[in-house]
Amino acid sequence: MPWIVLLFCSLFSLSLPIYAADAASASGQPASAAQPSPTLEEKKAAWGALADVLDNEQSRNELIGQLRKAAATPPPEQRLTLTPPQPEDEEKTVLENVSDVSRQYGGALAQRFAQLHRNITSAPHKAFNEKTFFNALSHFAMLAVAVFACYLALRAAAGPLYKRMGEWGRRKNRDRSSWLHLPAMIVGAFIIDILLLALTLFIGQILSDSLNAGSRTIARQQGLFLNAFALIEFFKAILRLIFCPRYPSLRPFNISDTRARYWNRRLNGLSSLTGYGLLVAVPIISNQVNVQVGALSNVLIMSCITVWALYLIFHNKREIQHNLIQLAERSMAFFSLFIRAFALIWHWVASLYFIVLFFLSLFDPGNSLKFMMGASLHSLAIVGIAAFISGLLSRWIDKKITLSAQVQHNYPELQKRLNGWISAGLKLARILTVCVAVMLLLNAWHLFDFWQWLTNDTGKKTIDIIIRIVLILLFSAVGWTLLASLIENRLSSDIHGRPLPSARTRTLLTLFRNALAVVISTITVMILLSEIGVNIAPLLAGAGALGLAVSFGSQTLVKDIITGVFIQFENGMNTGDLVTIGPITGTVERMSIRSVGVRQDTGAYHIIPWSSITTFANFVRGIGSFVANYDVDRGEDVERANQALKEAVDALMRQEETRMLVIGEPAFSGLVGLTNTAFTLRVSFTTQPLKQWAVRFALDAMVKKYFDLAGIRAPVQTVQVIDSGGGHAASTVATLPSSDPTI
Repeated sequence: MPWIVLLFCSLFSLSLPIYAADAASASGQPASAAQPSPTLEEKKAAWGALADVLDNEQSRNELIGQLRKAAATPPPEQRLTLTPPQPEDEEKTVLENVSDVSRQYGGALAQRFAQLHRNITSAPHKAFNEKTFFNALSHFAMLAVAVFACYLALRAAAGPLYKRMGEWGRRKNRDRSSWLHLPAMIVGAFIIDILLLALTLFIGQILSDSLNAGSRTIARQQGLFLNAFALIEFFKAILRLIFCPRYPSLRPFNISDTRARYWNRRLNGLSSLTGYGLLVAVPIISNQVNVQVGALSNVLIMSCITVWALYLIFHNKREIQHNLIQLAERSMAFFSLFIRAFALIWHWVASLYFIVLFFLSLFDPGNSLKFMMGASLHSLAIVGIAAFISGLLSRWIDKKITLSAQVQHNYPELQKRLNGWISAGLKLARILTVCVAVMLLLNAWHLFDFWQWLTNDTGKKTIDIIIRIVLILLFSAVGWTLLASLIENRLSSDIHGRPLPSARTRTLLTLFRNALAVVISTITVMILLSEIGVNIAPLLAGAGALGLAVSFGSQTLVKDIITGVFIQFENGMNTGDLVTIGPITGTVERMSIRSVGVRQDTGAYHIIPWSSITTFANFVRGIGSFVANYDVDRGEDVERANQALKEAVDALMRQEETRMLVIGEPAFSGLVGLTNTAFTLRVSFTTQPLKQWAVRFALDAMVKKYFDLAGIRAPVQTVQVIDSGGGHAASTVATLPSSDPTI
């Protein structure tokens, strides 16, 4: 029986957390608050008791009876609990959200000022121990003097090395053997400076272990000094990298020695006052004297720093603005825009920087300075890397790809098109670089959590959309380049002797290329709109309705297009043809899907819509021909005149340059006309297209020559003059136009 009691106690202790959890859940309290769980020793004791009970037959039978009895007992009635519905969050307007944010930050700022006021007015006083204070001060001063002396000695020893590095880099730069030597020396000098700083900190830590007099307070103060020394001297190393007042040959920027020493000295002093004041003086005063004096010292130091910084900013405002504008004039166009914009607002940005540092340092002197220094270094690194990447992209944008002569001949526009796409892609990459740099700058100043944004749904969706847009533009560009290049290859001749396509083929391919450009551009724009979340279904429906409305008002335009398409398929005219359209005769210079452009020999250029063309004449379809009629005086012998005409034609055909233009043999018709003063001889020629006028002019010159040699006279007209006084008339011969009637 004692084993059974022990077993039930153990089971009760094991099951108690379960019942407690049920009870807690029914009452709305966590299980951990109702009953603590059993320890490991209690569990082991219960398991041992259970094993002993089961090992004994009598106790095992009693346990079975107790369990059956417990199983037959009905469970307690469960009570239903009603949980009231949680009130839903009401949607707030933008103005209410702005008010909440303003109230939150305004309350936090008010609490900070209240805490500062309490530190100054009502902080507990601490008894000032003069002996302890001066003991700590002496040990602190010994360490500071030793560290500064060690660092100055190391830098002085490295001075000749800096000088030789600068001179060697400048000499290599003047010889133009390589542009990397001087930047490598500048970076190398900066690395050596950082190594000297690390060595000094190592020596300072060793000295601190031996100069703290076994006091944790002195060791802590010396640790504050070493931390401040590391931070401030690292910032000064960056200033020396920029201005380099003692070694002008290592100066990366074109700054005069006077201005370099001026800014290096003042920024060094400003950084020393800020760092040692906030990181060393204020904590030591608060610890050794009291909190009130430390808070007042903090306010006084930061006030001096802010006033000094604002004086330097506005005192040198115009000079720095002028230097920035000069730098913008020497920079590339992409950087020039940013530099000019920064030149207009740099003084406000610098003033805001020190004002923010002033307010942050009032509440948390040490952490605020570390935050501002860290954010500043991150900002400089981000701007430098982004400027370097953007500069590389800008240089690549200006470079052009040159294809081989054979490829340029087969694909005339491929090189220009590739350079255009590559330039557009690099410009897009440069824009993305600037956007990422801006987001990283906001992240550095804790105004935007860039890395968290990348991991949440909004960031992932934005990156996904950007990748999709880039891929869509890439595929569209590649597709358009391939198709357009194939069309242009068909439009060009082959170096292996493939002839140029016909004018009809060139016109149709050009129209197809233009239509293809419109189709690809439209589809690409629609896909891009759908990717950025724009519902294009209403756009498509609106485009259909708009197309229906426009179709009623643009019947002439549709007629122009349809007529032009059928004229092209019928090979009615092509670019370069000599045509007559209505009263206009000229050369076809341009053919679009709506109109044709014709240039007359007077220089006038006519744009004729296709729908206004009912009939037209094309002078270059297959052959050219002309019929030459020559009038001869009626008194001349017909056979002799005809023989002279044949001799002129034979002489013309013996000329090689003219014979190449004539197709077949001339056709003589003989006498084809007779008047009272002349008879007409006719000869017909078939020539190559557009060469009939050249042959006709040459024939006229030759006929004139042979008619003169044979004495064949041109027709003259007899004019009868009637004397009104004598009643008889006299005949005379005068040279009058043959078209005038005989009087």
